[in-house]
Amino acid sequence: MIQIYNVCKAYQKESSALNDITLKIPKGDFVYLTGPSGAGKSTLLKLLYCAEKPSRGQILIDGLNITRMGPLKIPRLRRRLGVVFQDFKLLNSRTVFENVAFPLEVQGKKRYEVSKKVYQTLKMVGLEHKLQRHPLELSGGEQQRVAIARALVVDPLILLADEPTGNLDPEVTMEIMELFKGANARGTTVLLATHDREMIRRFPRRVVSLDGGRLIDDRTP
Repeated sequence: MIQIYNVCKAYQKESSALNDITLKIPKGDFVYLTGPSGAGKSTLLKLLYCAEKPSRGQILIDGLNITRMGPLKIPRLRRRLGVVFQDFKLLNSRTVFENVAFPLEVQGKKRYEVSKKVYQTLKMVGLEHKLQRHPLELSGGEQQRVAIARALVVDPLILLADEPTGNLDPEVTMEIMELFKGANARGTTVLLATHDREMIRRFPRRVVSLDGGRLIDDRTP
């Protein structure tokens, strides 16, 4: 599903954010991407959803070489991905329903299809009763669940999450992890960047470790 070959990313000549990363993630895997701050976790995720391009190397997603992809094809790729950010990136001027509906509207889905799918997805994350609220009326945990619903509403092939529980308390973290586990059980490939060792211990999965932009460990419990 995800194939990364000898990928490097340099923002300046003196320093590399990623250095010679080679990694394969099969379809349906659940993988933690871990390492200290500045290890390159966020940079690698940005390469996967084409927010950045590698300085060298190749990245294939579902057989498609995204490093050679022109700008007009990137939106088509992103429609097959779900991305969850630590700081949510919700549209505060829109309701919960409108935030989750946005990716489907971009895909040109019909209104009744959008309404049905959004309600189903909000029910899955336990927020169907708050669909007319705005993000700033919700707790941090609720906002993150809205962000996850927005990512899942398109039934993504791949779910990319960048420190999605970094600002949440342990109880909410467990709830969020159950949502990721559920998505994975339905067939979505999950790549979750985190430094939360307790979460990794409680929900053991394959762990890929970065440090200083290099892949230093890859182990499955």
